[in-house]
Amino acid sequence: MSISPITNELLHALFLIAIAAEAMTAALAAGRREMDWLGVCLLGCITALGGGSVRDLLLDHHPLSWIAHPSYLLITGGAALVTIALARFIHPLRHLFLFLDAVGLVVFTVIGCDIALGLGLPWSIAIVSGMITGCVGGVLRDVLCNEVPLLFRAELYATVSIVAGALYVGGLALDLHQETVTAGALAVGLALRLLALRFGWSMPKFVYTRDLH
Repeated sequence: MSISPITNELLHALFLIAIAAEAMTAALAAGRREMDWLGVCLLGCITALGGGSVRDLLLDHHPLSWIAHPSYLLITGGAALVTIALARFIHPLRHLFLFLDAVGLVVFTVIGCDIALGLGLPWSIAIVSGMITGCVGGVLRDVLCNEVPLLFRAELYATVSIVAGALYVGGLALDLHQETVTAGALAVGLALRLLALRFGWSMPKFVYTRDLH
């Protein structure tokens, strides 16, 4: 079952807002690394569109989203460059960007799951597709900034994507109303991510300090 036209329009609007916000947060990361303007622009595009691109390459789904819609490059690259001019005013809005990042995570997840399901792939692959779409852009950003990816060191992130994806895929498998399933997956995923930010929830950490020698 594919996303209905009305739901698709809403998800697309949220997607555009999310990729712009992701590009802006990536631009700030680039600024902390003292990158030049081209580096800022590239990091913004890679962060915002990287998850979807990796998903499409793995699933052999072509054309890639930014090739099919070149405007995505203009939006993300433009948002990153605008951040250079507005950087001094952005810090007070950090909570807004955290919220938009959470929205982006769950929206990207649902879109990724839907693309995999549209290709006739199994439910497990669909959930992984959603997680890749939601999380890999941030991993690429952190790797390019020479940092341990946020995905592996902070509050619930990939787990949120897996939960939202499982709810979406599971709801469709049970033949529930498509709009209800989409809204439920988005709401639960968003709530879980925001609660994780508020209370510092995280997965158990593995700590091993003993030397093998």
